[in-house]
This record gives sequence, structure tokens and C-alpha cells, in this order.
Amino acid sequence: MTSQRKVGYNGMWAEPEADPRSAVSPVGELATIREYLSNYRLTLGMKCEDLSPEQLASRSVPPSTMSLLGLLRHMAAVEHNWFYRTLQGNLDAPRLYWSTEEHDLDFDGAVADPNVVDDAFTTWREQIAMADRWLDSVTDLGTMVSMANGEQVSVRDILIHMVEEYARHCGHADLLRECIDGRTGQ
Repeated sequence: MTSQRKVGYNGMWAEPEADPRSAVSPVGELATIREYLSNYRLTLGMKCEDLSPEQLASRSVPPSTMSLLGLLRHMAAVEHNWFYRTLQGNLDAPRLYWSTEEHDLDFDGAVADPNVVDDAFTTWREQIAMADRWLDSVTDLGTMVSMANGEQVSVRDILIHMVEEYARHCGHADLLRECIDGRTGQ
């Protein structure tokens, strides 16, 4: 952990010409949701760039098990749960990084092993790609789907929840990264 702060480019994480996130004003509800979701996904990935397995797995403040690597694994599991299991009706599919014995396997299993890091990034990216392919077919955000507990929820509600989930965890990622090497920026 560092006590030295390194502010990015005018308070931004990346130089404007190198920032992969979109800054356009999308037209329509689904396009807006997708842009926010995409930008938050990119932000989480950027916060994890150029770090060693040890840095990615470093925990925040005891007794918390939160780490950047844990956040990647958690968000892979969240993408899988909402897009594959719930929105596509595969509720019987096993959950990622979870077991009945270990509900926090996403964070508890986030150890400083290059294979664990590679698996986390690969799984997270695969889940995003699958979710985006499914999103390409969405025409009605009001469509209702069944959750694992039997409740009905709209596609819109799940997509907004995904934006909320990423926003919250990108805030965690900001603090975790600053603790690791002092780097800050949006």
C-alpha cells in the first residue's frame, strides 16, 4: 500500500485521446443504458491495468476481503447471473465463483496466482461478450423475466441494476487502486 497520491491527467484516469470510454450522447433508452454499462465495464478494467497478481489480490481494509481481483471475479459472476441465468432463463446453470459452502468464493478465492488472474479476466470478458450478444437482440425493456426466487422483474430493471452494480464497484475500485499505487482519476 502506498501513501503517495498520483493524480492522473487533469483528474482523468487516461489521456483523453487514449480513453476507450465513450463520451457521445446516445439516443434512446437502451442505447443510453448500454453506453453507461459499457463505460463502467471499461472503467473497472482500466483500474486493474498494469498491476501484478499480488497487487490485484491485495485486500483493502481488514476484515474486508475486497480486492480488485475479487471485484473482477464478482462482476463476472454478476454478469453471468443476470444475463445468462436470469435474462436468458438458465436459472439451473451453476453460478460462477460461488458454492453452497462458500458464498463469497468470488472474493475469498481471489489469490495472487497468475492462473487465477488470467481466469478472472478471461471469464469476465467472456461474460461481457455473451451479455452484449444477448443485448443486441433486446427490443422491449418492459419484458418480464423470472428471477431465481420466482419473482418477476423487467429487463429494464435488471439492466439498471447492472449499471448500479458497476457504479458502486467502480467506486470501490477507485479506492483500492489508490491504496495500491496512489493512482487516481475518474
